[in-house]
Amino acid sequence: MRLRNAFLAVASAAALVLAVPMSANAATGDFLYKVGPGVQTGLADPESRVCIDVPETGADPAFAPENLTTSTATVFLEEHCDGDVFRTMNPGTKLGNRLKFRSVIFS
Repeated sequence: MRLRNAFLAVASAAALVLAVPMSANAATGDFLYKVGPGVQTGLADPESRVCIDVPETGADPAFAPENLTTSTATVFLEEHCDGDVFRTMNPGTKLGNRLKFRSVIFS
């Protein structure tokens, strides 16, 4: 009886360890922004700790970011997360049309 209980306890502990997912290297949720009047697009589950250049930006930067992810996002006016002009956005933050950016990185 004791051997069966010990085996059950060990098996349960092993199953629990294997069932807990490893932390993913991505922010969960959507990061939305506009690239033109009324044209909203975004990134779904963006990769963390990697600079992402907004693909739709050419001559005009993206604007009106909404951080609907579970991570902090930092948006930069310049590409490659470069330059002195940036803004940090906590999860759930929505900023207005005046904020312009060309790249973003997630914590």
